[in-house]
Amino acid sequence: MQAVQDYIDKNRERFLQELFDLLRIPSVSADLAYKSDVARCADSVADHLRKAGVDKVEVCETAGHPIVYGEKIVDPAAPTVLVYGHYDVQPADPIDLWETPAFEPAIRKTAIHPDGAIFARGACDDKGQMFSHVKAVEAMLATGQLPCNVKFMIEGEEECGSSNLASFVAGNRDRLKADVILISDTSIIANDTPSIDCGLRGLSYVEVEVTGPNRDLHSGVYGGAVANPITILAKMIASIHDENNHITIQGFYDDVQVLDSAERTELNKAPFDLEAYKKDLGIAAVWGEKGYTTLERTGIRPTFELNGIWGGYTGEGSKTVLPSKAFAKISMRLVPNQSSDTITRLFSEHFTRIAPQGVTVKVTPHHGGEPVVTPTNSRAYLAASRALEQTYGKKPIPTRGGGSIPIVALFERELGLKTVLMGFGLDSDALHSPNEHYGVFNYFQGIATIPWFYKYFAE
Repeated sequence: MQAVQDYIDKNRERFLQELFDLLRIPSVSADLAYKSDVARCADSVADHLRKAGVDKVEVCETAGHPIVYGEKIVDPAAPTVLVYGHYDVQPADPIDLWETPAFEPAIRKTAIHPDGAIFARGACDDKGQMFSHVKAVEAMLATGQLPCNVKFMIEGEEECGSSNLASFVAGNRDRLKADVILISDTSIIANDTPSIDCGLRGLSYVEVEVTGPNRDLHSGVYGGAVANPITILAKMIASIHDENNHITIQGFYDDVQVLDSAERTELNKAPFDLEAYKKDLGIAAVWGEKGYTTLERTGIRPTFELNGIWGGYTGEGSKTVLPSKAFAKISMRLVPNQSSDTITRLFSEHFTRIAPQGVTVKVTPHHGGEPVVTPTNSRAYLAASRALEQTYGKKPIPTRGGGSIPIVALFERELGLKTVLMGFGLDSDALHSPNEHYGVFNYFQGIATIPWFYKYFAE
């Protein structure tokens, strides 16, 4: 293992520059204007896998963006680890809020990252974390220290719903056979407090359209006499939460798995500084469902969030218009045992039901995924725990993640495999926001920790 670390130290600057090259590719999967860039990024990932010593590397075309596959079989009798990650990224908008260009990586020191952080779209989610696996395997292969077989499946549609991953997995069950799936697309509590996510929320993502008159109207001539779709949409969305911030959709909580007092107490033992949390976000107070702590609200309770709302005239200057249409994008995070299909249906029925006369409502489901809970007593989890303890000097804390990785449930259903969520980012790394960043420490900590996982899992 010392030889592996020596290799990492010797190639530190190259590992950093190669990540920078990957971050410069604007692989925005949700916008077809970037389709060629997404394809170029897939080719780059494949090239890096080949250079790392991985065999049978293939850029697999799908109905959407490509999936990169590769494998290294060191011993058919050895255990096999299937590494999942994604090379696509969120849109960089709003561009003007970035301190440095979104696709030109820059290292800057921050209070949380005194050794410097890499600022770029995708730095943490998920190029930096995914690339740690590529570099860790390279270091193990270069030093003859890879004790497991490894397979890579790196997709390009995670940020837009992974719509083609299910068919790829179903059509490649034999090729994807493994003993465990390893994912680094989550976070730790702090750089001095490692943790492992043992649960993720599911997701229902929809777009709504509210239509009033058959054309935009003069707000002086028609205002006060015709329902304004923006006003109606705002009222409808506001009604989704009651005075206790409880979601009012009928049946929404019917299947929610409720933790008992002992489980909630255990969850809240995770280190959490509320004042530091508020200071980091620049807010005077937290908000959420009454009767639950911030850790519970973001880990074990379902949510309803408005992700975008628009309609009418938003350009420079003024235009006194009563718009014909208003739109919103909405995400609902789900907990065990909720179903994304059920929640999408319940929302659609509810939103249509509460629409007043004078407008019509259209709900368009985009994508979803199921919540998962992963075991904390498996060989793989224990190997991850020992690996993190080896490099951080303290045993990691099991936590519940607030985000969603829908493919975890897919892997369990299609491949019969459990997943270990061994992330290295921080929640404060501005994922999906301007100035996304990833600590240089975190990047290399991932590269150093992953080989220990293979060692302990093989043992």
